[in-house]
Amino acid sequence: MPDTGSKTLVLYDGVCGLCNGLNEFLLKRDPSDRFRFASLQSEFATSLLKRYNINPVDLDTVYVIADYGQPSQRLLARSDAILHVLGRIGGVWNFFRVGGVLPKRLRDRLYNLVARNRYRVFGKYEVCMMPEEKYRKKFLDLVIAQPS
Repeated sequence: MPDTGSKTLVLYDGVCGLCNGLNEFLLKRDPSDRFRFASLQSEFATSLLKRYNINPVDLDTVYVIADYGQPSQRLLARSDAILHVLGRIGGVWNFFRVGGVLPKRLRDRLYNLVARNRYRVFGKYEVCMMPEEKYRKKFLDLVIAQPS
C-alpha cells in the first residue's frame, strides 16, 4: 500500500510506563513524520473520543485514529490499534502484523491481559510525561494547549 502521507494519531494513557515506552519506540522509527500523539487525559483526546461515543474516562486501551484529519479517518482500539501502528512503521515490524490472522476476540483478550497488568509491570507516573523538545510538535494536546 503506498504511503499517502496521512497521519496516525495515537491516543495513549499519559501516566502509563508501557504507553510512554510505545511512544518513544514510535518516535525513533518515524523518519517520515507519520505519527502524532495525545494523552488520553487531555481535553483534546476527550473531545475526539466523545465524537466516537467513547467514554473518555476509560484508560484501558490505546486508541489510534488512522488517517487523522482526512475524510477516511477512523478509530481503532486495542489490538487493531497496535497492528495498525506496526504496519505504519514498516520494515521488520510488518512481520508482527501476522497477528491479524488471529481472531479479534483472541487478540483483544491478550491485549486486555497486558492492559490490566501494565502499571504493575511497567510502572505508573504521577503526571503525564513531557516529551523531549524535538518531539513536542508531534503531541497535539501540547501544541493546541499552547497560547498563541
